[in-house]
Amino acid sequence: MTRSSPKGPAVSTDLVRSVPSPLRGLASSILTAAVSVSNPLDAQGPSRGLVLVADDDDPVRFVIAETLAAAGFEVEEVQGGEQALRQLSSRRFDAVVSDIAMPQMTGVELLRRIRTLDFDLPVILLTGRPSLETAIEAVEAGALRYLQKPVSTSELAKVTAEAVQMCRLARWKREALACLGDDGHLLADRSTLHWTLDDALGQCWLAAQPIVRAADGEVFGQELLLRSAERRLAMPSAIFEAAERLGRVGGVGRVVRRLAAVVPAAGASLFVNVHPLELEDEDLYSADAPLSRRAAEVVLEITERGSLDRVDDMEGRIGRLRGLGYRVAVDDFGAGHAALNSFAALRPDVAKLDMGLVRGVDRDPYRRTLIATVISMCRDLGILSVAEGIETPQERAVLVELGCDLLQGFLIGRPGVA
Repeated sequence: MTRSSPKGPAVSTDLVRSVPSPLRGLASSILTAAVSVSNPLDAQGPSRGLVLVADDDDPVRFVIAETLAAAGFEVEEVQGGEQALRQLSSRRFDAVVSDIAMPQMTGVELLRRIRTLDFDLPVILLTGRPSLETAIEAVEAGALRYLQKPVSTSELAKVTAEAVQMCRLARWKREALACLGDDGHLLADRSTLHWTLDDALGQCWLAAQPIVRAADGEVFGQELLLRSAERRLAMPSAIFEAAERLGRVGGVGRVVRRLAAVVPAAGASLFVNVHPLELEDEDLYSADAPLSRRAAEVVLEITERGSLDRVDDMEGRIGRLRGLGYRVAVDDFGAGHAALNSFAALRPDVAKLDMGLVRGVDRDPYRRTLIATVISMCRDLGILSVAEGIETPQERAVLVELGCDLLQGFLIGRPGVA
């Protein structure tokens, strides 16, 4: 649904005339967008933008879609995250409005997937059960706004208008750079990402989350988690996504290991995440590196989500790490596509079950059987099993009953400054 709109905001013609003629039309559009951002409700042209609404609750989704359509937006609706991603791959949207609590894929998980596809697309998250944890997750993942249901129609329309204008301004900026030529566009885009990554690394710090023994609740270790005060790259997934694009994974890993080297262990093990591509960085194998001097206290977590196939001589590299005194864990076990191959290549000391397997294990006999099988395999191979993402006493009780060795999650302890 569309509606007629008043005349858009005035733009200085003198400023536009100062721009070289090939770029004047684009400059006018950019300046119009810039003015509209300050008062987005005045920018109600024939099409206020294409908005994707994702919510598994049909009546709620209908109301949101009708509200936005009445405000002049073109709206498409989907029931969940996977459908949303399919739509995003086929059409160019100007904003996404998503519920947080959706089955299979939460709104925050959808946001993180969107960020790997489109850095400019604004996402507005809605929730009927607000909590500090979901608010923090939303902000760290890069949500434009975090709104509590029921949200007023005027506020939803205003926030969506702001989102659309911000998206258009970012895209017009990229188009302006493209007018300078493909090389200039790519160089400018990569330069911006380099600067952002530098800012993120300059403001990064480590959080620590406890890992306890299932048998007695005693602390076995703590996982060190990368964080940054740079909002655009606040979470490790965003930092390493940027690092992969720029070929700087090794440099990010060295920063993490340098920070980890000064964290007190207090008799417990330090779990430090290692991206598969860090295994190609010779600094990781240096006996003089700060973390190597504490290798006996450290478990290197190599994520199962990353591609281990890109690393040459995996077994030889793992052997070198063991020679320094490190132990090795396979992280996110059950989330990747080659879990058993990872076991064969890494011969891990520790296996961390992905939280996607753990969540709701007390209510799902299928998950329970899968986890029981993995724990039994680990026991036969002499591998410690860790269940990640435990949030309820019921989940913990089932995992203890199944014989899991170690437990981790919000129920056990939340991350704090290391």
